[in-house]
Amino acid sequence: MSTTAVLRSEWIKIRSLRSVSGSLIAVFLVTMVVTVLTFATVGQAGADDADAELVFGAFYALNFGQIAAISFGATAISSEYLNGALRMSLAAVPRRTHFYTVKMSLVGGAALVVGLITTFSSFLSGQLFMGEYAIGLGEPGALRAAFGGAIYLALMALLAAGLTVLLRSAIVVLSLLIPFILIVSFVVGDIAGGAADYLPDRAGQLVLHQHPEGSLGPWTGLAVTAGWAAVTMLAGWWALRRRDA
Repeated sequence: MSTTAVLRSEWIKIRSLRSVSGSLIAVFLVTMVVTVLTFATVGQAGADDADAELVFGAFYALNFGQIAAISFGATAISSEYLNGALRMSLAAVPRRTHFYTVKMSLVGGAALVVGLITTFSSFLSGQLFMGEYAIGLGEPGALRAAFGGAIYLALMALLAAGLTVLLRSAIVVLSLLIPFILIVSFVVGDIAGGAADYLPDRAGQLVLHQHPEGSLGPWTGLAVTAGWAAVTMLAGWWALRRRDA
């Protein structure tokens, strides 16, 4: 089967499965809802703080959007392990590396497109509530954060996807990643200091800061997150090739 045909079939799976398409749409919806609620209520009050970082604050809602991105990556893969779907997929595309590469490319590409729509929409909508504190995309670091934030969402989706191939369960992956990002990462950060900058979420989010602090820059931090995602995808590829469907 050609790459185009595989892409088409995998895209049909994403569109037709509500849990998968719903989690992808949720990346945008959750981020927008949190942005509007936050900026409409405390946006200007927070900006009045002398220590406020307006660029990073503009993308605050990505903390919630990334959960939906992780859910998308996990559910897009876990659907293959329901009712023997993987066996049928591999019967149609016997070359496992080809199937895996196309699958991951589509997951990452879909997350990136939705991520770009999400980051730019949330930034622009949030600034509507900021009054005299509003900033534009011309603000130093803002455009970089918008593009980098979208890449970050795509990388987190791929990280979750790779882990799901390895563990064969979206529930297990979500049970590991979501508490890690919401709780463990902050606890480790308080204990480990600068070493915590190399955790996937903390490193990737450096691109959202106007003036990142620490040993990593905005793009090198994103590269660290890409490294984490690459490791999980390689582990998933190894598992797919070695295990029975």
